[in-house]
Amino acid sequence: MVFVIAAPWWLATQRQLRPFQPTKTGARSAGRLLRVNEEQLNQAYVVTLSCPDRPGIVHAVTGALLVAGCNIMDSQQYGSPSTGNFFMRVEVTTAAAKSELRAALEPVAEAFSMQWNLNTVGDKVRTLVMASTSAHCLNDLLFQQRSGTLPINIPAIVSNHQDLAGLAEFYGIPFHYIPVTRDTKVQAEDKLRAIIAEHDIQLTVLARYMQILSDELCTELTGKAINIHHSFLPSFKGAKPYHQAHARGVKLIGATAHYVTAALDEGPIIEQEVIRVDHARTPEQFVQMGRDVEGRTLVQAVQWHAEHRVLLDGNRTVVFN
Repeated sequence: MVFVIAAPWWLATQRQLRPFQPTKTGARSAGRLLRVNEEQLNQAYVVTLSCPDRPGIVHAVTGALLVAGCNIMDSQQYGSPSTGNFFMRVEVTTAAAKSELRAALEPVAEAFSMQWNLNTVGDKVRTLVMASTSAHCLNDLLFQQRSGTLPINIPAIVSNHQDLAGLAEFYGIPFHYIPVTRDTKVQAEDKLRAIIAEHDIQLTVLARYMQILSDELCTELTGKAINIHHSFLPSFKGAKPYHQAHARGVKLIGATAHYVTAALDEGPIIEQEVIRVDHARTPEQFVQMGRDVEGRTLVQAVQWHAEHRVLLDGNRTVVFN
């Protein structure tokens, strides 16, 4: 049995302290002791937020969740000393409707100038995967989706080559061949936008898609597109990073999953992994060894994004894993 008790708490505003006023829905339950059966707490949500850091944020958020009859299952927060921003991720269960939970949180979000999201745990993120000729990253994503490991739904695959059409057919996913040349780049990106709109795409994954997106498209996809780069960034940006690494005689090679930005291979980093190499390895062996690392790194980044564990802090990320 979970007891939800209405109690006084306060929201800190920039000018003064004022009492938090619950919504009408929450107010009906705020004046009395509620007895909520655990089996009634059957819907799980995740709240993510960021805002300028100051005292009282956690108190206000958890107080609003209490009004909505929520039971907190997991809570993580971080205050960045370098940027002065605060980040929080909370998983809750409740018998309240999503609209009631949103109504309880909106006054808090306004008071603290929050950027925030409320998502239902278990909802699959509609994901478009783009690839060129290399199959390993695409195949890892498709396999992990089919096995249920990744909470995503892939309704379409886009490629500028036809090499991977058979892999898409094997998994029963529509394959869109969109060739890209200097003269057709604008039209190709318009077709891509149409696919994103048609399938209500929430996340775009560049799984070794070897074309540079326009600055305009990168801006449109801010925080909603993940790229895998086959080096341990910020080292060896651009083309043939394994060959660059071999020429420098590195002892570690790796992969980096990051959000797409207009600056090539410089977006906020989500996940990285490395493996050890030595002087006897050839560039071709670097490429072969790196494939598994690329796949694992990309899958992990997509999973964290789909589970709403990644928050942007300028050109950095906060990852609640």
